[in-house]
This record gives sequence, structure tokens and C-alpha cells, in this order.
Amino acid sequence: MEAFKFNSVLRNFRSRGELAIGGRISPGLKPNPPEILCSYRIVLRKMGTTPSPICREFISVEGSDIYSRSRPDGIRFRLVSYNILAQVYVKSSLFPHSPSPCLRWKARSHSILSVLKNFGADFLCLQEVDEYDSFYKGHMESLGYSSIYVQRSGQKRDGCGIFYKPDSAELVLEENIEYNDLVNSVQDGDVLGDDEHDDVLTKGNREAEPKNGSALKKAVDERGDPDDPRVRLKRDCVGIMAAFKLKDPPHHVVVVANTHLYWDPEWADVKLAQAKYLLSRLAQFKELVSNRLEYIPSVIVAGDFNSTPGDKVYQYLISGNSSLAPGVECLEDIPIPLCSVYAFTKGEPQFTNCTPGFTGTLDYIFFSPNDNIKPVSFLELPDPDSPDVADGLPNYSHPSDHLPIGAEFEITRE
Repeated sequence: MEAFKFNSVLRNFRSRGELAIGGRISPGLKPNPPEILCSYRIVLRKMGTTPSPICREFISVEGSDIYSRSRPDGIRFRLVSYNILAQVYVKSSLFPHSPSPCLRWKARSHSILSVLKNFGADFLCLQEVDEYDSFYKGHMESLGYSSIYVQRSGQKRDGCGIFYKPDSAELVLEENIEYNDLVNSVQDGDVLGDDEHDDVLTKGNREAEPKNGSALKKAVDERGDPDDPRVRLKRDCVGIMAAFKLKDPPHHVVVVANTHLYWDPEWADVKLAQAKYLLSRLAQFKELVSNRLEYIPSVIVAGDFNSTPGDKVYQYLISGNSSLAPGVECLEDIPIPLCSVYAFTKGEPQFTNCTPGFTGTLDYIFFSPNDNIKPVSFLELPDPDSPDVADGLPNYSHPSDHLPIGAEFEITRE
């Protein structure tokens, strides 16, 4: 939902007469094959027809659907990342385009569970989880998932969780990431750099109506004094990373990190500082796992980065792999080389966040390429003209304002 704040600020730019990202989405969609489990379903009700949540299929990198592929060459596991939209942020005044019934907690919670269940994922990286103890932990256990969770700092009620199937992976080690720790680094030098604005995001979506003046002022006030780096860096954002030993092959270890970066497009320097801290902590964690287990793990990083393809955060995260990212300057001091799964396989999605005020890609799954791991399929996303996203999210088909993204990885047999 912090993406909604992101969207609201972008809408305010319209009054300045600047450009927009995305636009209104028109209807039109070809239905998926009926034999696919996660297909479009219509639930008939007494008072009419209401579409049920949609879960699209995983598509093989080779071009055909994953269910028709030949026997794999190695061991596979599936990972999905999803900003599920914290219920604490769900208000009809913030989502006037959404049908009121689908915003209610009872309806949304069961829709989210239905979607998560249908993925059949071994790992679920969820952001904006705000009912962890009271709802998600227990209900996900009934679906066969164990979990680890970190709540945001301060008074924030949501956080990031990694849900995993004990039948597929054993949790070995975990660490939380508190981006407020960046405040301590201010005394050691300026971690924000000189460029405080991101050219891509400051040209964001300005097509919708500007945000209410008092609401915008409140949002700005909540950020604190922008001239004080200690206040500027204290954004209460978090992440979580964990090392898992896969049950098959029994000795392969994978590090999974899940994060949610700061939302504001005008504070791109803060997001970049968070991205740098993320990779720094991840590199240290990888070394710790390697030393303790005497095995070099694969690395996967997922989450809502509140950054569009090509902006400074995105460029930084992939800059350690210039061979996989043509045109991107390779940084020698990058802690861990990463590559986006979708960019590597089919190109980044046209959007992962969809509201009338903003339509664009903010969510990613990155992996550190090596000879032992490769993505073999990706979760399909709707086209811009799909009727299930025509009026913006959330709706009956999608319980969040974000879309889930996912990938299936193959581990080469050693």
C-alpha cells in the first residue's frame, strides 16, 4: 500500500504539466486453456456473477507452458513474490475505484489465501503482511508452510515474511534487515550521495487527479525534515534474509532475501542507500553461510523495490552483471552480482502495480547467476488490455493493488 502513497505523489505532478507513466487500461483478453489449474474461474452467485481471484500459470522459458515440458535436467523449486496490500492501508477513500465488498478483510484475506495456495510455490516472499500472528501464520501452516517474519520499525504494523515448505527446504539461518540502521552510518560519511532525485521516477505518472492538499501535506510532514540525513534515512523499512538447505538435492543451499524499499519517488537517494545496504548485508550473510556450512549458496532477492526499470536503484542492483545487462556500467565494488529473472527470460513486465493513478513495474525477483542455478519458467502477468485489470486494482480478480510475480528455478545435479 505504500505504493499508493507513491502513486498519490506521482498524481500530484500532473498539475505541473509533466509526462506520465502508463495510462488507462482498456478491456480485452484471451482466456487461458481450461485444463490449467490456475485458470480464470467464474463463481455463480444467487445475486449474479462475481469473478473469483485469478492465478495465472507458469510459462516455460522455452516457450511452452511448464506443465507440458519434458523431464527436468535438475531439481526445481518455485518462488513467488507478492505485495499483498496491508489491510491497515485499505480504505475506500484511498481506493474509490475498487468495489467495496472486495476491500473488506474477510473477503480479501480468503482471496489472498486462495491465490497463494494455487501457486504451489516452495517459497513465498510476501510484503505488507500486517495480520501475521492473528491470521497468516496459522492459515499458512494449514497450507503446509512454515514462516519467518519481520515487522517494520516504529509504529508501522506491516512487514515482510518468507513462507516456505518444510518438505522442500530446511531453514538453517536467518537475519533481519533494519534500514533505520543507516542512520548510524551518517557519522561515517554521507551515504546519500549527491543526486537526490531519480530522473525516471520524477517523470512518473501524473495523469490522475492530484492528491488532496491536506493529505499531501500530511504525507510530507510524516517524512520529517529533509535537510537532516538522520531523519531522512529513518523510513522504518525492513527486509529479511534466510539460508535454506534444500531437501533434494540434500546439500544445496539457497539464500532467499525479501524486502520492501521506501515508497517516495522524490526520495530516490534514500531508496538507493537502502539498496546498497541490502546488498552489503546480503554479501556478509552469504559469507557467513558459506563459512558455517562450507558450501557456497545460491542467492535470490525478491520484493517491492518501489523503483521502475532503468532508474538508479534498478541500475545499481543489476550493475554487477553487465554481461547480462547490456548498456549498464559495471561497478567493480558491487557486493553481489544480480540479474532480474524477468529481464533474463522475457523482459520486465509492463506493470506489477496497477491503479488509475499509476501503472508500472515496482516488483522484482533477482538472482545471482552461476552454473548451478537458472530460471526455467516465470509467472505470467496480464496484458494491459486484460479486463481483470481494466479499472485498476484491487478488485474481485486481484486482492491487492500489486500483482504477484514468480519464477521456477532449476538446480543442476552435481
